Amino acid sequence: MPTLTRAEAITRAATIQVHEYEVDLDVTGDGDTFRSRTAVRFSAQPGAATFLEFEPVEVASITLNGTVVEAAAIGSGRLALDGLAEMNELLVDATMRYSNTGEGLHRYVDPQDGETYLYQHMFINNAGRILPSFDQPDLKASFRVAVTAPAGWLVAANGPVVANKDGRWEFAPTKPISTYLASLIAGPYHSVTDEHDGIPLALYARKALAEYLDADAEEIFTITKQCLDRYHEIFEIRYPFGHYQQAFAPEFNFGAMEYPGLVVFRDEMIFRSAVTESERERRANTMAHEMAHMWFGDLVTMAWWDDLWLNESFAEYMGSRITAEATRFPDTWTTFAMQRKAWGLRADQHPSTHPVAPASVSDTDQALLNFDGISYAKGAAVLRQLVAWIGDHAFRSGINAHFAAHEYGNATLADLLGAFAAASGRDLSGWADVWLRRAQINTLRTEITRDGDKYGEVAVLQTAPADYPTLRPHKIGIGLFDRTPDGSVVRRKRIEADVLPAGRTVITELAGERVADMVLLNDGDLTYAKIRLDADSNAAVPTMLPLLDDSLARAVLWAATLDGVVDGERPVAELVTMVLTALPVETEVIVIEDVLRATRGLVDRYSSPATRPAALELVAQATDRLLTACEPGGSRQLAAARGLIGSTVDTSRIQGWLDGVDVPSGLAIDDDLRWLIMYRLAVLGAVGLPEIDAEFARDRSATGEQWAARCRAAVPTAAAKEQAWSAIVGDASLSNRLAELTANGFWQPEQLDLLQSYVPRYFAEMPGMMRIRSGMSAERTAAWAYPDVVVEPSTRELAASLLARDDLDPILRRVVLDADDDLRRALNARF
Repeated sequence: MPTLTRAEAITRAATIQVHEYEVDLDVTGDGDTFRSRTAVRFSAQPGAATFLEFEPVEVASITLNGTVVEAAAIGSGRLALDGLAEMNELLVDATMRYSNTGEGLHRYVDPQDGETYLYQHMFINNAGRILPSFDQPDLKASFRVAVTAPAGWLVAANGPVVANKDGRWEFAPTKPISTYLASLIAGPYHSVTDEHDGIPLALYARKALAEYLDADAEEIFTITKQCLDRYHEIFEIRYPFGHYQQAFAPEFNFGAMEYPGLVVFRDEMIFRSAVTESERERRANTMAHEMAHMWFGDLVTMAWWDDLWLNESFAEYMGSRITAEATRFPDTWTTFAMQRKAWGLRADQHPSTHPVAPASVSDTDQALLNFDGISYAKGAAVLRQLVAWIGDHAFRSGINAHFAAHEYGNATLADLLGAFAAASGRDLSGWADVWLRRAQINTLRTEITRDGDKYGEVAVLQTAPADYPTLRPHKIGIGLFDRTPDGSVVRRKRIEADVLPAGRTVITELAGERVADMVLLNDGDLTYAKIRLDADSNAAVPTMLPLLDDSLARAVLWAATLDGVVDGERPVAELVTMVLTALPVETEVIVIEDVLRATRGLVDRYSSPATRPAALELVAQATDRLLTACEPGGSRQLAAARGLIGSTVDTSRIQGWLDGVDVPSGLAIDDDLRWLIMYRLAVLGAVGLPEIDAEFARDRSATGEQWAARCRAAVPTAAAKEQAWSAIVGDASLSNRLAELTANGFWQPEQLDLLQSYVPRYFAEMPGMMRIRSGMSAERTAAWAYPDVVVEPSTRELAASLLARDDLDPILRRVVLDADDDLRRALNARF
């Protein structure tokens, strides 16, 4: 679809007001198209002209107020109208095309049983792929939907079913919602239902996942009910959209999407194999995140995409908070520190950085690029700072006033800040300017002078990048940790302090305090900043980290260590040594998983080809030690086994696990773990295409199909690489997930000689890939296909040549710009 500019959106919103979409879809036909009949009812300035987003395959008829609109009015993804009346009815009967990119009406055929499934995703600017629409967030309308579907199918939408007979499904009209929030699923979905506090609940998944949905339903419903109850305690407006359905759809682009009344998740969240507790926690967090959107985004919606943070930052913050407060996962802020905040920190240091709340987002192309770690994780961390500053009572009072003032409407940054200011009695304009309107990140360092065995002075130094010289107020915790005679580590004292928006803040509360073995800056992880410890504390980390009993404190230390390696301040060898000593005794699964993931990426790119094997062997030893120390059948054992499989070069050992030989007690070699082993064996050249095809024949499921695509791309033969590359850059029939996973498996640091010729091909051929894919699928495919393991100056030279092109797709430009910056860091670390 063509991009919509902010200027066009402002003009259109001043011209029209949309009241209702009456949508009638027929999905019973064969082939790759469906029928869409739509009535759009809207008011307008008499005599004015406007346009709707619309991308039909064929049009049977268009009438505006009873007058035929000629087909020539359609062009470049838009339907132009003029001579509007005060009240208007547009009637369109058209044939539309199914999608395989996760946009529009996505069509999926399950390889396990041949069944067809549909889901609707009109996100940002894709509504015109299904119906003619005024596709911008501030033109809300009611949706009245009907669907004619094959016999035996289930259809669900935002509104409740009011009629269902002979494959004809009719739904009640919705409350006013933005076009991108209109939801629909259709297919032979399996369902489980329940009810809570007067709210009907439902879960949906493919028939092939029925037994797994049934197994997980109690846990999912329990978390749903706990989150609803907690939101009802915090928010004065009860859940506003009637029923609460949660569908798990195949090949969904996002982890999930907050459609009111019918939230859609990626169906990998229905677990068919053993998973760790952290994975269950992340699912719970995602559920809480999407539920938060029922208020932040659905009830009150941003007026334009420059206020995306009003949706995503709040949902990210509330998702972590509610998961910790209401469910069996109280340590969610540890996960946030290790995983989500790290995502935000990296995004914020890339060349593509932007403010949490930019002053302007020029068009929908730019809006898509802002769905990143800044809008989600940084925004959430900033909100946590705000709550710490104004207090929770003022925060809750402000958001409730905001909801009451704008329910079923749209709002802006100024609206919300006004509500918080009224509730707290504080002028938030200065806070918003430095935290929301300005990009990049601060670094906080401790500076300590001693007076014998006491502190003479403890100060916090704050710096900012030269190109982004903003200093900010920070509320932080500072913890003093000591070794004890019995060999443990205790937190002797913790204070909270305000770091001023100046270069140096003296922490007067610590003057005269006995010197600690380690001073932890940002203890409690309250602020969003890069953390650097003083030299003595830094030297104590390797021995004290394994003994800390506070998982959040350990997460802050790991995050600071990993960030120091990324910045080239600490060698990757030092990180690997710390992994070897500290990780085998780590008890928090999310810390194990994320440290291994981050370390593996740094070893692959920051180690030279000569030193990488030794570094990887130390990682394998760490996971092996952890595996030996783990309780059988637990999450730590599974995380350790996955880490060992991903780092070992002992192919006979993991091949033996596939054959049932010397499998650690309690470890289930189930479908997904088998595929992980197959993937590692493929990377190392121990299996080839015949073995992968045989494994897919054994596990002919949707997940098996995706794993097989990734494994085939990893096979180190010229023929396999050529076949995978051709699919990545030129096969438009390949679905979004298969394209992404093929790209994900392609580049391997073990195969550099074989892959050298594909480096220039990426920069020559990726612009063509962007013409056959779009949106998030194109972005992910381009990012996974980037030659980031070829850490050479010539890779950067090719990137510079591509970035010099004036006609480069903006999505690809951002992917290359940021990936090249990561490569710059890796080169600096190596040399």
